Amino acid sequence: MAVPSKKIPAPDEVRIRTALLSVSDKTGIVELARALHEKGVRLVSTGGTHKALSDAGLPVSDVSELTGFPEVMDGRVKTLHPGVHGGLLAIRDDAEHVAAMDKHGITAIDLAVINLYPFEEVRAKGGDYPTTVENIDIGGPAMIRASAKNHAYVTIVTDPADYPLLLEEIAGGATRYAFRQKMAAKAYARTAAYDAAISNWFADVLDTPMPRHRVIGGVLKEEMRYGENPHQKAGFYVTGENRPGVATATLLQGKQLSYNNINDTDAAFELVAEFLPEKASACAIIKHANPCGVATAPSLAEAYRRALACDSTSAYGGIIALNQELDAETAEEIVKLFTEVIIAPSVSDEAKAIIARKPNLRLLATGGLPDPRLPGLSAKTVAGGLLVQTRDNGMVEDLELKVVTKRAPTAQELEDMKFAFKVAKHVKSNAIVYAKDGQTAGIGAGQMSRVDSARIAAIKAEEAAKALGLAEPLTRGSAVASEAFLPFADGLLSAIAAGATAVIQPGGSMRDEEVIAAANEHDVAMVFTGMRHFRH
Repeated sequence: MAVPSKKIPAPDEVRIRTALLSVSDKTGIVELARALHEKGVRLVSTGGTHKALSDAGLPVSDVSELTGFPEVMDGRVKTLHPGVHGGLLAIRDDAEHVAAMDKHGITAIDLAVINLYPFEEVRAKGGDYPTTVENIDIGGPAMIRASAKNHAYVTIVTDPADYPLLLEEIAGGATRYAFRQKMAAKAYARTAAYDAAISNWFADVLDTPMPRHRVIGGVLKEEMRYGENPHQKAGFYVTGENRPGVATATLLQGKQLSYNNINDTDAAFELVAEFLPEKASACAIIKHANPCGVATAPSLAEAYRRALACDSTSAYGGIIALNQELDAETAEEIVKLFTEVIIAPSVSDEAKAIIARKPNLRLLATGGLPDPRLPGLSAKTVAGGLLVQTRDNGMVEDLELKVVTKRAPTAQELEDMKFAFKVAKHVKSNAIVYAKDGQTAGIGAGQMSRVDSARIAAIKAEEAAKALGLAEPLTRGSAVASEAFLPFADGLLSAIAAGATAVIQPGGSMRDEEVIAAANEHDVAMVFTGMRHFRH
């Protein structure tokens, strides 16, 4: 049953006389408190915040002066008291509320500056179970929610970044209703994201990937100029997941990344992370979230050249991801072609100087590679709902490959099969990838028919061969990967016509025997992985 409203109009301006400051993040709190004190505001504080303000020589009351009760249980209980919450929740224009405050000696709190225990940071650093639980704030969210509910009379500030706005707002000693509304909205978003982080942590530690209630929270990293198209609004939110990538990267140079840049850069870096840097240099070139060229080589520059050779036309204006530090030689190669973004674990000083010749080229350093085997979540919206799934962390090296044809693959064919299957995992379905000697030879992505994907990949390979002056495309003698089973033999026959001699696919079609028979007829080796990699 809904609680009836008191229907008391909110005052436009509320004078700040008493402020409660209780923060875990002490950034700027002393400066804020000093400015408040200079305006004649009474300061009340708790625990470590009280000490910080006292040490700075500021007159500050302990919260126990409001509650008449000391902090107990190692500080777990200090603000959960009517002396605090009555001061935050009282309707100042309601005679009954005012009488209750007078009767019980409750002081009105006009401003609450509160931020929370660093639960997200502790979780990101891999804190143990007891430490993580201890960093679940109770009193903080309760005070924030109480203050935000009573924003008609109370100003709540939860973000140190808003301290300058607060000081500007109270230049005349009061806050306006519109400001209090804005701060209240931010406050509820903060506690919602905080609780989301806690509930998701519990889901992880209790191995409950699909809990009854799934909440996904984030913090706005930057508001974008627009979304996929200029008429769409967009923002980039970070979840706090400690995974090297575009969300955690440092922008070393270049203008703000667009919505499409971020989407494509993430796709590129997740793909290139499939290739261990200690085994080989790897480069992935992405356009519209699909790879147009991927290669490994003894050097990064050679890996880039080989990736570019697969489809130099599509690579124009693309995203380049590297699995090792960007060096000067590779940088010299990259600046020859118009590129939107480069992302790498690190960048040498020499490479930075070379890339600086192209001031609009975005350069990102992540500090590491994401582990493709680690679990995680991915989500997308649908009308009226949210589709959530665990990250596709399947790795072909971990699979038991089953040879299903008379001829087993050669050692080289097997390596090319694995390479092609790794790439196919990151290609929009339906996906067909030809590979030879650690280099993509042709990529067919996102077609409604798998046969068309095979044909498009072959056409791309022929065009690349002509551009390079080769006698025949690299698909001759290549391995071909399909990210899902081949439902008919026609897709296989198209790949064979392009020159493929080995095939890797999940298997599991009703017509597997028909497809296997076609492979045997053409002396083509085929292996089943038992795992598919649909990507929509």
